[in-house]
Amino acid sequence: MDQDSHCTAESELLEAVSRITTFSVTSPTDEEQNQPKAENSRPVRKENPEKDDLQDSSACLSPNSLMTTKELQEYWRNEKRQCRQVKLLFEIPSTRIVEHHLSKYVMYKIIILQTGSFDSNKSVIERRYSDFEKLHRKLLEEFSEEMEDVTFPKKTLTGNFTEEIINERKLAFKDYLRLLYSMKYIRRSKIFIDFLTRPELQEAYGCLRGGQYTKALEILLEVIGLQERLTRGNPVSIVPTLCAIVVCHKDLENPASAFEYGEKALSCLRVHTSHRYYIPLLETMITLAYELGKDFLSLQEKLEEWKAKKDPIRVFTLKELAVREYVQ
Repeated sequence: MDQDSHCTAESELLEAVSRITTFSVTSPTDEEQNQPKAENSRPVRKENPEKDDLQDSSACLSPNSLMTTKELQEYWRNEKRQCRQVKLLFEIPSTRIVEHHLSKYVMYKIIILQTGSFDSNKSVIERRYSDFEKLHRKLLEEFSEEMEDVTFPKKTLTGNFTEEIINERKLAFKDYLRLLYSMKYIRRSKIFIDFLTRPELQEAYGCLRGGQYTKALEILLEVIGLQERLTRGNPVSIVPTLCAIVVCHKDLENPASAFEYGEKALSCLRVHTSHRYYIPLLETMITLAYELGKDFLSLQEKLEEWKAKKDPIRVFTLKELAVREYVQ
């Protein structure tokens, strides 16, 4: 009897592990097959963004058959925790009326913060009605199916500056942004990310070109945190901003800070050595490492290795690349 009980217990344990393994391997695929239907069907508010991000991260998982039950459970706990931490909330607490020459409009203050943790680095931006209108028009062109039931607050012929209308739009725009963010393909789109970051980046690069490095750096440091949250899974997209921060710190004679952000940029380009920023960044990092008394030989070796594989070409300096960004 003891032997039979032992065999039965072992069989049940193996079956439990098998069920967990099967779930972790097959469940994301099933969700992925159903995801387009969930996003294209209505109402959109029922979509679960945390579930989508969990599914995406599971695609990179190594074969689960090599994991123990405990390891699998810990893996999913970590994945769920990470997904909660990158969920963003949008608030519009206040507005202000701007009168400029012959124009008059309302600016909406948007606060973007991260849930799942105490987000001390919340992002604050301002957008006017016409900015939201342009965003909506572009999204309709690019994501017609996803946007077919998304309502947009319309303009009125009169009363646009009354407290009642402004408060109604505050709530409407907050719900609008939250709804857009809940749709995976939209929140990851360049259109949506540009709406939240491009005006500030244009101002920062304008300051950089004008030699106002302190002001440029202040804006860039505010934007980079939001960019990192919005472009999760695509770190290469934040390399230009990181390199602009390097340029500002370097010209402000803060080599240690410049080197710190340069390391972050290099880590984003580990497998993207053909990126236009890679060589200028390496050259800048060699200079900074030498100045700081750090190991520059390993960086020099990477540079020589790259040059040996490529034909000689005209390479811009990091600063030359930076000042070319966001030129209207």
